Amino acid sequence: MDRKILIVDDEKNIVDIIAFNLKKEGYTVITAADGEEGVQKAMEENPDLILLDIMMPKLDGYEVCKKIREKKNTPIIMLTARAEELDKVLGLELGADDYVTKPFGVRELMARVKANLRKSVVREEAPEQAPAGKGNFGKLDINPDRYEVRKDGRIIDLTVREFELLKYLSAQKGQVFSRETLLEKVWGYEYFGDVRTVDVTIRRLREKIEDDPGKPVYILTKRGVGYYFDC
Repeated sequence: MDRKILIVDDEKNIVDIIAFNLKKEGYTVITAADGEEGVQKAMEENPDLILLDIMMPKLDGYEVCKKIREKKNTPIIMLTARAEELDKVLGLELGADDYVTKPFGVRELMARVKANLRKSVVREEAPEQAPAGKGNFGKLDINPDRYEVRKDGRIIDLTVREFELLKYLSAQKGQVFSRETLLEKVWGYEYFGDVRTVDVTIRRLREKIEDDPGKPVYILTKRGVGYYFDC
């Protein structure tokens, strides 16, 4: 299947290297040199995945991510020259699925691209019609066949990564998982020990599915160990 990837970055040499390697893997590549153009092409071209730089003219990557997330759940990998943890966390909180810190290795970036595309392919190939009630937990109804979550009958808008994490935890209700295990099982590859990624995604999930994110009833924390699903 031909997959389309949008690169949003104002550094032409970086764009050329990434585009060359993506095309070698068989992907169709489109590019944008600033944040405004990135938002426009994300809406018009409907890419399967977006590689998004943070420091750009007109709109920075955070604003671009925020605007895209208002309309689309396309997987977004942030590209950042900043190594500070707060920068990474902010990108994840705004809806990014992943991030890679510059300078990065081509093999690492390709692995991230493939891993995120695999998740989105599963979601797109889910059947249009599937039996309801795959997992009913109080007000929450999780249907993995349709990649759909409802609360009180209302569809909850989750990113692919958020859904995968919720599905994994709810399928093994009551079992506690460490952050490292969740990185391996849900993200699908090594995250170089940056377990903060899990914490941020859990927080965003709680904000969407819990009545009171400060007093969760679905996704609970086992202090010093990890997270588990309960209801």
